[in-house]
Amino acid sequence: MGKTKHSGRISLPSRPDPKLWVSKMPFGLNRIKPRHIRDTLKVVWDNRDQLPYAYRILTQGVCDGCALGVSGLRDQTLEGPHLCTTRLNVLRLNTMPAIPEKILHSDIEELRKLNSTELRKLGRIPYPLIRRSGESRFSRLSWDEALDTIAGKIRSIDPKQLAFYLTARGITNESYYVAAKVARFLGTNHIDNASRICHSPSKTALKRSVGIGASSCNYKDWIGTDVLVFWGSVAANNQPVSTKYMYAAKRKGTKIIAINPYHEPSMDQYWIPSVAESALFGTKITDDFYQVNIGGDIAFMNGVMKHWFEMEEAAPGSAVNLDFVREHTNGYEELRAHVMKQDWALLEQSSGLSRERMREFAVLLAQAKSAVFVWSMGLTQHRFGTDNISQVANLALLRGFLGREHCGLMPIRGHSGVQGSGEMGADPFSLPGGEFKGADIARIEKVWGFKLPEWQGDIVGVTLENALLPDDHERKLKTFYTSGGNFLETMPDPDFVERCLQNVELRVHQDIMLNTSTLVDAKETVIVLPAMTRYEQPGGGTSTSTERMVYFSPEIDGPRMPEARSEWEIYVDLASRVKPEQAHLIQFKDAAAVRAEIAKAAPNYDGIQHLSKRGDVFQWGGAWLCEDGICPTPDGRGNLIPIELPELRKPEGHYFATTRRGKQFNSMVYSETDPFNGADRYDVLMNAEDGKAQQLQEGDAIVVYNKYGVFHGRAKWAEVKSGNIEVHWPEGNVIIPKGVYEPHAGIPEYNTTVIVEKAETYHAHKDTKYVERRIDELELVSE
Repeated sequence: MGKTKHSGRISLPSRPDPKLWVSKMPFGLNRIKPRHIRDTLKVVWDNRDQLPYAYRILTQGVCDGCALGVSGLRDQTLEGPHLCTTRLNVLRLNTMPAIPEKILHSDIEELRKLNSTELRKLGRIPYPLIRRSGESRFSRLSWDEALDTIAGKIRSIDPKQLAFYLTARGITNESYYVAAKVARFLGTNHIDNASRICHSPSKTALKRSVGIGASSCNYKDWIGTDVLVFWGSVAANNQPVSTKYMYAAKRKGTKIIAINPYHEPSMDQYWIPSVAESALFGTKITDDFYQVNIGGDIAFMNGVMKHWFEMEEAAPGSAVNLDFVREHTNGYEELRAHVMKQDWALLEQSSGLSRERMREFAVLLAQAKSAVFVWSMGLTQHRFGTDNISQVANLALLRGFLGREHCGLMPIRGHSGVQGSGEMGADPFSLPGGEFKGADIARIEKVWGFKLPEWQGDIVGVTLENALLPDDHERKLKTFYTSGGNFLETMPDPDFVERCLQNVELRVHQDIMLNTSTLVDAKETVIVLPAMTRYEQPGGGTSTSTERMVYFSPEIDGPRMPEARSEWEIYVDLASRVKPEQAHLIQFKDAAAVRAEIAKAAPNYDGIQHLSKRGDVFQWGGAWLCEDGICPTPDGRGNLIPIELPELRKPEGHYFATTRRGKQFNSMVYSETDPFNGADRYDVLMNAEDGKAQQLQEGDAIVVYNKYGVFHGRAKWAEVKSGNIEVHWPEGNVIIPKGVYEPHAGIPEYNTTVIVEKAETYHAHKDTKYVERRIDELELVSE
């Protein structure tokens, strides 16, 4: 790991820079933009019954929103306060009162009339609940009854028929770690977490390319780098505090580039509420926007590298950092030969960008002395997500943008707990501090004192599908224990997912609130367990940020759900009931004892045992992983990997379709209207020329469909790459194919091809001949 330590916070310039202003009109009046003051006042109103507690959470706790790592109102990057509407919106989850009993125990069909936003607003789950098959409402039961029922069921089934899942909802490292240990203690390797559907390809690709599973650099490296590239990442929307880092970078002269099918307004210009100049006049963020086709990133990167290799033929050293490549990489000649045989016409067609535009980007990077590449789900949520990320690593290795200041590879995390989930072993392919294989299994068995099951566990998507296996199948999912998570609103093909959930004999939902998945019937029983938030966890808890900062979040005085329990303690209690004769192997005195064991089990986390009070933090791995170009691979070198172009078939008249986020946090939607473009949740973002070519007018009711499903929406013109459309997630999941997983990392595919048709035309053709023709056509397209 790196030897250089993080150098601490820096200050923003004190003088304004009018060149960066969006407009001289204060506060962006008459523009479509977030109204931060109005939104803040709304949050104050929503939390009016617990304002002192809400204030303590904001000023003492570690943010349970995105993974930028804000402790109180401070981070490790910039001086001054940091606060965003995402954190403010999530705040109410921690201050809500209990769901009124009259509502909680009402008929299940009445509860099912509410969407997840309405269910969330009902309040906190106050005590354990049960609903057996055929019952129309939840009943109250004691903790002993609930855990004994679950334990009895677990004892009665094969461990391969038991699975655990943990979301990223403010869950602490301590809970992830104990869940990982309990799952293996109970004999199952079916345990997964929320990173499966966001950044699992990032870890897989970075491991094979440069030997690491996390960001190689810091947010501070954005500030002063020559080029900062956001690839398939809308950080301004999903990690709003990051706009302050972008502002600081712009003030240092950094060029910011965005690569995305949609010219996202929030990445173009932003009014940053914690920077007075920006709050008044806005900030121009991106210097250039490269609009690739959905799925066209690999072709684009191959085009960039082809330009570099052609530049090298004319003038060696003009594009590739030959010294770095020679000393720190493998596979240069193989990659060069692979890229040089690529056909320019095919690269242009696949990427959607011209050869000249690819050259512009290639020259920009070739002339840069430093660059940081930031990416998110726009690169990962593909059936070739791992290849996408290895391509980004190829670019960094060829230019030597790794292991030093203002350089690096950063998979920016969207949830506060998710970086630590896999590092704690809550993953079918991972153990604390290592992989689920050989030496790491033996090492963990020594720490834990019991034998681990040696069979390979399933990713969560396959786990859900296993519910439909025959009853006598050894992997038939019979008990599914999920901490948070709403699969009806995160996985493709919601109807299929509901059928899977209904076929599980016992489902356990450990959560702080109800969601639509909680209300789905089970074959035998649904049990709901009330969990504490991270701010209620006795002894505090920790979380790991995108930049590998491990923060201590203290227990904060305030109201409590009398029967809610900390998540890690629930796991321990359950495991002790399943195997009482071995309970001593799974017991922890307190949260500090959990942290002490984490330090032993995960060597990178040696230091977590010393975190005990507000403000405590350390960064594992130092400021830069792969420092000085030395990678933690077997030979210490990075691997340049030739990547084949994915097959992207889009017949004439069809569109590439992908999903995007609006004003929401994960699947929790906070507004029906996107504050950056005015789109509502059922607007279909499409290129105006594409729409007009189909005789559509903006606002027309349209149908987006394929063999997987039908989405009813309205046409909305936007700066989307021609031939591509975007729909909101999770509403658009109905057109995404189920069961399509990236082969290396197991992330579901969230992209597809579709037909767009005017609603009145679509519904007017009801005769059989028409339907058969259309279905045949769809089958042909999707094969």
